[in-house]
Amino acid sequence: MPTKRNRVAHLPVIEPNAAGIDIGATQIFVAVPGDRDPAPVRCFQTFTVELEKLANWLQECRIRTVAMESTGVYWIPLFQILEKRKIEVRLVNAYHVRNVPGRKTDVEDCQWIQHLHSVGLLRGSFRPDDEICAIRSLWRHRDNLIQLATVHLQHMQKALDQMNLQIHHVISDLAGTTGLAIVDAILAGERDPQKLAQLHDWRIKASEETIMKSLVGDYREEHLFVLRQSLESYRRYQKMIQDLDAEVKRRMSQLPSNVDPAVKPLGKERNPRKTPRRTEPLDLRLELYRAFGIDLTQIPGINPLTAQVLLTEVGTDLSRFPTAAAFCSWMRLCPEPKISGGRVLSSRTRPTKNRAALALRLAAQALHKSQTFLGEYFRRMKSRLGPAKAITAVAHKLARIVYHLITHRLEYDATIFQDQERRNQERKRNRLLAQARELGLHLVPVQAVP
Repeated sequence: MPTKRNRVAHLPVIEPNAAGIDIGATQIFVAVPGDRDPAPVRCFQTFTVELEKLANWLQECRIRTVAMESTGVYWIPLFQILEKRKIEVRLVNAYHVRNVPGRKTDVEDCQWIQHLHSVGLLRGSFRPDDEICAIRSLWRHRDNLIQLATVHLQHMQKALDQMNLQIHHVISDLAGTTGLAIVDAILAGERDPQKLAQLHDWRIKASEETIMKSLVGDYREEHLFVLRQSLESYRRYQKMIQDLDAEVKRRMSQLPSNVDPAVKPLGKERNPRKTPRRTEPLDLRLELYRAFGIDLTQIPGINPLTAQVLLTEVGTDLSRFPTAAAFCSWMRLCPEPKISGGRVLSSRTRPTKNRAALALRLAAQALHKSQTFLGEYFRRMKSRLGPAKAITAVAHKLARIVYHLITHRLEYDATIFQDQERRNQERKRNRLLAQARELGLHLVPVQAVP
């Protein structure tokens, strides 16, 4: 009886000029069809010179398309070199190219990838345009800088705790205007609680007396040294974030415009903040409006930072996703049913590290108190399914709304949910009437008090 691999080997070849590549940190194994070279499998090192030799060898073998796994960041240099050579590169998920059970080697892996690609069994992963990828790299690095800055802020709080200075428990934000002003004065040598308390901003809710009590402590030199270095490091990272924001803004200004703000001005913010978010670059909402052609921040739960993540992760062109269902499936915001013998074994949503999906989940979680249709939908799903599944359901709905608005260049219109809201109210009314009849009661409608 032939083995499983022998049966698969007889599938018709759809792409005869296909190669398979197994990516590693120091070595790359490449497999081409057996009739193209006496040694159809070769190993190359990851030096740039070797990668150029790899590309030359593929062109000599008349290879037009290659498939490789998305292994860490090791695939990026080779991907860029092959793209310059006009060789189609299909980046595939390692989950989709699992080998058959048996011995696993790099040579067999690249041959297996080449075979699957030649018979048309591999799907390429989504990757935005180069301009979007450049902004994406910078924006992801920005997240790392924010996390590093937060670590130094925690070191500042620890130093204050060791000196029993409770100022960071009295004010809401140690890195705000009041917190930094007081820390600067402490490091400058000021120890008088009354003078330090006078530095508080007028927006601080704590009384001056409470602030004075929180500034009485044991000022030890070793902890002051740690506090000074942590503050310098925090401000250094803040300066790096500002420089990175300027570079992101420059690159975003080079993206093609889908709307002219001078002809069609940006509308008012849906829920304007009294003070801007410290982590939000200036004029970000305007640049997003110009790039998308619509204002995504009008959608409840989506702020400029969430819209920026959507821009950097998926770009402004969603034509690679034929339907909204495909877009939600790519973000893994829809169930993945597993059925065997006519019985549903599982319908859970697969776990994912997709940053766009994570951003939409955070946006969905922010709707728990929203007095909008989406906020009511979140609370209804939460009571029915629980918090975790409700967040996924609302994130799925947000993804479908975003897809529809971007692909059709439409502004968000909350009035389209009025009919759904009317049906929800009608269901609530019928349910209450049915419960009253079961209890032998009669409900009399009254006019709602404004």
